[in-house]
Amino acid sequence: MKTNAELQKDVQDAIQWEPLLYSAEIGVVVNNGIVSLTGNVDSYAKKLQAEHAAKNVTGVRVLVEDIEVKLPAPRSKTDVEIASEIITAFNANSFIPQEKITVKVEDGWVDLDGEVSWEYLREITENSVKYLPGVKGIYNNITINPEIRDAVEKSDIERALDRSSIDNSEIRVSVTGTTATLTGTVHTWHQKEEAGRIAWKTPGIQDVKNKLEVDYEYDL
Repeated sequence: MKTNAELQKDVQDAIQWEPLLYSAEIGVVVNNGIVSLTGNVDSYAKKLQAEHAAKNVTGVRVLVEDIEVKLPAPRSKTDVEIASEIITAFNANSFIPQEKITVKVEDGWVDLDGEVSWEYLREITENSVKYLPGVKGIYNNITINPEIRDAVEKSDIERALDRSSIDNSEIRVSVTGTTATLTGTVHTWHQKEEAGRIAWKTPGIQDVKNKLEVDYEYDL
């Protein structure tokens, strides 16, 4: 078990361990497994890295991320320049179904809209944008419209979870139409996200509601 102070120190160390974040000034506040991150960074990539580092620390149950991206003047880009770089990034990745994606850029924030057939295409599209210079944040509103119309089978998801390395003994799966819902508990944030990724790979899936709770005990 970790006290609030121990978890705070672990999260701070995890953030500082990342070369990208070594000199970043990020505040960490912990209360019974709820971790809040504050501060300013000079790129969206650093914001994402801080979030990822914190999530991977054992004991983090809930992450509240309030880090702001403030670009230094020499690295600021106009929305037109960012849009042009997004087009270039899309053209460099043949997997991105550009004809199904619309993009809006406003004050460095990127809105992605459209419809794709698999979750991995949604992720690939976002990944091609999030490290571009000048991007302050992304709203990924792309929805999934599966090409495969077979019924989603609960047993398929359960078997996929059984094959994985995560402890799924307390994970419950329910399926309604093309939506899968995961409930129960896991022991780390990584296991929660990995369970969600596994469910998203199910043929015919259109939505995954990941309601898993991270179960960890604390000394207060």
